[in-house]
Amino acid sequence: MPTAVSLFSGCGGSDAGILRAGFDVLMANDIMHYAREVYLANHPETDYIRANIATIEHFPAAELLVGCYPCQGFSQGGLRNPDKKINTLYLEFARALVQIRPKAFIVENVSGMIRKNFRHLLEDQLRVFKEAGYNVKASVLNAAEFGVAQERRRIFIVGIRNDFGIEYEFPSPTHGESRAFPTVTMEHAISDMPTWPDGEFYDLPFHWYYLSRDRRNAWNETSRTIVANPRHMPLHPMSPPMIKLEHNVWKFEHDGPARRFSYREAARLQGFGDLNFPETKYASLTQRYTVVGNAVPPPLFEAVATALPDIWD
Repeated sequence: MPTAVSLFSGCGGSDAGILRAGFDVLMANDIMHYAREVYLANHPETDYIRANIATIEHFPAAELLVGCYPCQGFSQGGLRNPDKKINTLYLEFARALVQIRPKAFIVENVSGMIRKNFRHLLEDQLRVFKEAGYNVKASVLNAAEFGVAQERRRIFIVGIRNDFGIEYEFPSPTHGESRAFPTVTMEHAISDMPTWPDGEFYDLPFHWYYLSRDRRNAWNETSRTIVANPRHMPLHPMSPPMIKLEHNVWKFEHDGPARRFSYREAARLQGFGDLNFPETKYASLTQRYTVVGNAVPPPLFEAVATALPDIWD
């Protein structure tokens, strides 16, 4: 079984993906307490180091390095500030890459990185990884096209060490019209779950910003993008449809019950299945939403990892 080191691991979306692809995760890392607790509740065999990555001096040898460094500076839902210091955490990933010299690496981040005002940061990442000795390719993939019941576009950067003389080929979509499998809808993903899971969803009123756009898709569709902020979590399809009144002003079509997705539903819509959320002092409702919303869908990461060439012998 090929080995892997995971950085900026969160609650384990990337690692659940590479475990399904046949890798053994030797070490994981993140700075968030509850992310580590959720990860270990689901993957107790991994050595998870909760620390600022800049303080980690040595990494174990491994054949694959994966990382999903934070993306608040690139995010479509954030301030989109290209000057934020958090945008340079790829240099810490590169430091580990140079030290470990794995056969391959996989990076995931928000698709907003390809926007014109962030393009220089993406190009610098590609430059740094190429200078580290890797044949590097990047592409934006949609999780819905790989068996996830959610529209979630993310950029992947994949590199194979130059001495193999191999260029990575991204996987072709597997789900959707005229493909091998049908789209996985919300009905497939969450219709068996409780209709009104008290205490498991953010139930404060829908503020003006929430009502500035359509937040609901129907049962026979995929979900809108799962986010880390519980206030902005999309609507459960049991909620009434939304109708547009004017630019950036929407309302519910009728006064029927409406709610956001629960954090457990969000985990299903991310492709985790039934994630174990341990009860600890860090286990607030907000933290549960945050670790799920920050994660990469495991089936999407699995598809990218499975497409790596067989260079593990």
